[in-house]
Amino acid sequence: MSAALEVRDLVKRFTAEGRPVLDGLSLTAGPGEVVVVAGPSGTGKSTLLRCIAGLQPFDAGTIRLGERRATAQTPAALLGAVGLVFQGFELFPHLSVRGNCLLALRVVRGEADAVAGERVDALLAQLGLAEQANAFPATLSGGQRQRVTIARALAMEPAALLWDEPTSALDPGLRTSVAALIRGVAASNISQLVVTHDLEVARAVGNRIYRFVEGRLAE
Repeated sequence: MSAALEVRDLVKRFTAEGRPVLDGLSLTAGPGEVVVVAGPSGTGKSTLLRCIAGLQPFDAGTIRLGERRATAQTPAALLGAVGLVFQGFELFPHLSVRGNCLLALRVVRGEADAVAGERVDALLAQLGLAEQANAFPATLSGGQRQRVTIARALAMEPAALLWDEPTSALDPGLRTSVAALIRGVAASNISQLVVTHDLEVARAVGNRIYRFVEGRLAE
C-alpha cells in the first residue's frame, strides 16, 4: 500500500509548562520519497518518530497516512501501519532473530506462523541473515542486529518507514549498504522519514533534507 505521510502542526511537551520539544512541526513524505531530518542528538528527532509511529502521545496536531489519521485524542491510530527501525535495536533477548521478526505479526496482525514465516524468511535471506535465523541477539554483531530491526519493520509491510539514526552503530562499509537499502525501499513506493546526524548519509538518501531547529524544521 502506498500513501503519503503528512504531519501538521505537531506539538509535544514533556511537562505542561515546559518548552515544546516539537513546536508546531510540519512535514510531508510522499510515496517513494525519502525525507531526512538532520540535527544533533537530544533535540527531539527520536521523539518525532515515536509520535508518528504511535508509540508516544502528543499534545496537538495531526498525523495522516492515507486514510488513517492520528490526533492528540487518538495518538496510536497509525500503529501497525508505520514501521520504525530503532536506533537501539530494541530486540527481545529471549527470542531468536526469526522470533523477533514474527512477534508483531502474531500479536498485532494475528497472522498464522505459516503465512508470516514465509515473509520473514524471505526478508532474512534478502538481508543476508538466513544463517542467523535461529540465533539470539546477544550472539550477533551490531551490524547484524541492525539488519534484524530492518527485517522486523519491513515484515509488517508498512506504508511508511521511519529510521532512527540508521547508521550510528555501523562501520563505513555497512553504512553504505544501509543507504543502498533505504534507496531500495523507496523503489517500492513506501514513504520514508530518516533522522540522523550523519550528513553524508543524509545527502546519499534524501530527496529533501531538513535541519531540526528548536522544535521546528528548516529546509
